[in-house]
Amino acid sequence: MDPSWGIVRYLKEKEERFGLHVEKEPIVTITQPPIGGELTKERVLEAVASVQEPAVGRSLVELRMIPAVEIDGNRLVLTVELLSPIAPYRDTIEQELKTAAGAIPGIETVDVTFLTRVRASGSGKADADPIAGVRNTIAVASGKGGVGKSTVAANLAVALSKAGAKVGLLDADVYGPSIPLMMGQGAKPLVRGGKIVPLEAHGVKVMSIGFLLDPDKALIWRGPLVAQLITQFLNDVLWEDLDYLVIDLPPGTGDVQLTLTQKIPLSGAVIVTTPQEVALADAVKGLKMFQEVKTPVIGIIENMSGFACPCCGTVTPIFGEGGGKRTAAAHGVPFLGDVPIDPRIREGGDTGSPIVAAFPDSATAKAFAHLAEAVAVQLARDAATKPRKPMIKLMQARPTG
Repeated sequence: MDPSWGIVRYLKEKEERFGLHVEKEPIVTITQPPIGGELTKERVLEAVASVQEPAVGRSLVELRMIPAVEIDGNRLVLTVELLSPIAPYRDTIEQELKTAAGAIPGIETVDVTFLTRVRASGSGKADADPIAGVRNTIAVASGKGGVGKSTVAANLAVALSKAGAKVGLLDADVYGPSIPLMMGQGAKPLVRGGKIVPLEAHGVKVMSIGFLLDPDKALIWRGPLVAQLITQFLNDVLWEDLDYLVIDLPPGTGDVQLTLTQKIPLSGAVIVTTPQEVALADAVKGLKMFQEVKTPVIGIIENMSGFACPCCGTVTPIFGEGGGKRTAAAHGVPFLGDVPIDPRIREGGDTGSPIVAAFPDSATAKAFAHLAEAVAVQLARDAATKPRKPMIKLMQARPTG
């Protein structure tokens, strides 16, 4: 075996786990040179350098999204690494690449293949240690209870998983853990090699204090014990290889929120609110808390935005209208979208079957899918535009004797 393989594997693991940048050149395979002269990878990349990733607004070449170039006579195959499992601009990228590469003299056919490699976001607290194997951590928060935060967290996690991402869901709402019921999972987790193995439901790895307590038992702990529990969930759970870890926070701005922002580099926070003023006022407090501790706010989600009558289709804004969008605009953060009132959301939460899994073709499930897309694209944009980590280059060792 090539002795350098161990080093390459080590660097790959470091890059995947910690976002460490390892300099890589695009792989170029020339089976047969094109008619009319030799074609190099430099010529190919130069020809497609004007093609941009629409969500980021930067060149695919600059973002190193073209890891492989294959030249076979008059045929060219480009491999593109998408930044997100939800890629709304995939067709646009493919068409623009075919147009740009097709203009190369001697090339008659251009094929584009796509891979997905979710990159670690560059956001979050710089001096905090990342969770091993987790590329992005998403805190789902609310200023007050009763706005559907846990419902949004569960459906967001399932929607990301259905899009092809590797997803975990951590129930950090230790005083009111509802994720076990919402995800339909109540077994006791196993321990392997000193690590807690998360349970799985609807394609998502799930961990909650609710798995470790009797359902009717109240958790009566002071702040330091809660902080210790959250730290254990971050460090002693075998999350392994995750693109996204969705963290369902308790309402408010207390010990759990502070522990998370101090212990791990959160990729960002999603603020859940309803349109009514009393919820919006508390949502703003939560938003400002994250900004104060230097955690990026991915955006605001408006839940329970209106009820559509199943008979006539008339939409009634029971809790008001447009409050989430106005608040996002007032505070300069993205408005990620809204979710209507749908009885099936409540039914799914009670039976352990989130609406994204139970009714994937419903308008409400599509609303959650849209939210997942908005979150994934925002994190991909952050990851692509972050300052690069120190580059590691492999140097050939010189003989010492």
